[in-house]
Amino acid sequence: MVPKPGEISLAHNGVLFLDEIAEFSRAALEVMRQPLEDGTVTLGRAAGTFTYPARFALIASMNPCPCGFRGTRTRDCRCDDATVARYVEKLSGPLLDRIDVHVEVASVGFDEMLARGTGEPSASVRARVDCARTLQYERYAGTGVFANAAVPARDVRRYCELEADAADLFRVAAARGHLSARALDRISRVARTIADLAGSASITAPHLAEAIGYRAVTVRLAA
Repeated sequence: MVPKPGEISLAHNGVLFLDEIAEFSRAALEVMRQPLEDGTVTLGRAAGTFTYPARFALIASMNPCPCGFRGTRTRDCRCDDATVARYVEKLSGPLLDRIDVHVEVASVGFDEMLARGTGEPSASVRARVDCARTLQYERYAGTGVFANAAVPARDVRRYCELEADAADLFRVAAARGHLSARALDRISRVARTIADLAGSASITAPHLAEAIGYRAVTVRLAA
């Protein structure tokens, strides 16, 4: 019997959202490592070997601990350090390496939820994103690459070249953060996107610093 495509293939060219990712089994999460790298998933069955497309954007969320209140000011956390360690161990270092951006979101109080938002209008955000995508289409024309995230590792240094001050910062961050080669490539791609969103032709130290900041959660959880 030919196996049916699973969730990561059904999400091909789209988004796979894993809510409460730390509640999934580690075995299930580890299966995603190679598809996140290669954009395909291969299944071996008695009937043969089958390869399905699996190039998707992974978005995931998780609490800081099983009870969800660690680090908050409004409730006391019921989890001890050992419990929290077992909870975050579901996310291995190699899996975290393959997730480009990590953002910590603080809990929002009742009054804050009722307050009217003052953020940037969606229309202006979209215009900036459209400009960045146009830059990427022009940059990779004829290469088969359509976005910074898809730049092959062998071409990262070519398309994500750093200014001198950014390169110096990268060297220090790599040494202090014990970042893998894969993480360094992914930081470079994110920095290239940040520069594109700012309309900058080159990657400067502020662009790189922002990209590195998105790995802070990775470094802490994997420590």
